Amino acid sequence: MAPLTPAVMHVLMSLAGGERHGYAILKEVLLQTNNQVRLGPGTLYGTLQRLMESGWVEETDGPGSVPDERRRYYRLSRSGRQALRAEVERLEGLVRGARARGIIPRTSRG
Repeated sequence: MAPLTPAVMHVLMSLAGGERHGYAILKEVLLQTNNQVRLGPGTLYGTLQRLMESGWVEETDGPGSVPDERRRYYRLSRSGRQALRAEVERLEGLVRGARARGIIPRTSRG
C-alpha cells in the first residue's frame, strides 16, 4: 500500500473516533493538529468521495432516528480502519528508524 496523503490521514483519524458530518470532520482535524492543518471544503469533500469509492468510508444517516437532510454523515469502514492502522504502523517504523539513527532523540519511558 502506498503512503496515505496528509488529507486522507487526517480524515481517517477524525473518523476513527466515530461518525461525523463534514464540518465536524474539519473541526476535529483542527483539534487533532492544534490548529496547524486546515482542510478546505474542496479538499475535504474530494477526499471523502475518493475514500467512499475505495470503500474506506461509508455515508450514514447520522445519529438519531430521523436523518438530518442538511448534513451528510460519514464513518470509517472496516477496511478503512485497517488502512489507517497499516499507515500508523508504517509511520511508527519510520520514527523508530529515525530514533535509531539519532535523527530525533529517544524518548524516556517512565
